[in-house]
Amino acid sequence: MTRAWGLPLVFLVSGGVLAAGLFSDGSRGPAVAFLLVFVLLAGVNSPLFFPRSTGEREARRRGAADGMPVVFWRPGCVFCVRLRLRLGRAAHRLHWVDIRRDPAAAAAVRAANGGDETVPTVLVDGRPHTNPDPAWVREQLAPRG
Repeated sequence: MTRAWGLPLVFLVSGGVLAAGLFSDGSRGPAVAFLLVFVLLAGVNSPLFFPRSTGEREARRRGAADGMPVVFWRPGCVFCVRLRLRLGRAAHRLHWVDIRRDPAAAAAVRAANGGDETVPTVLVDGRPHTNPDPAWVREQLAPRG
């Protein structure tokens, strides 16, 4: 749990220190701007930005039941943030698995990517797709038949 919040906390502390230094030098405008940027970075890299993460086993079960893709991700991954942003509200229809919280998920990602923990890795019909185009992932959400 604490690992997922590590990077956001680093952004918050760094932004706070930078803003405090600028504020003490009399640069109030830049201090506020830097603080807002670092708060935004912390938010985007936090678990709050992504739909609730489930375990690898449960996500696969749900994906098989409803036909929705399973997305393996980790906090701090810019490609995961890109996918999440480009999917918009549709992101909540997918099953998200944080590989930092689930060792079985990390092992599944390594198995799919030649030993590397490359994310996002998206499972569609049980087949892994590493860092797919967000438009392609959105197409996978369309009803099949």
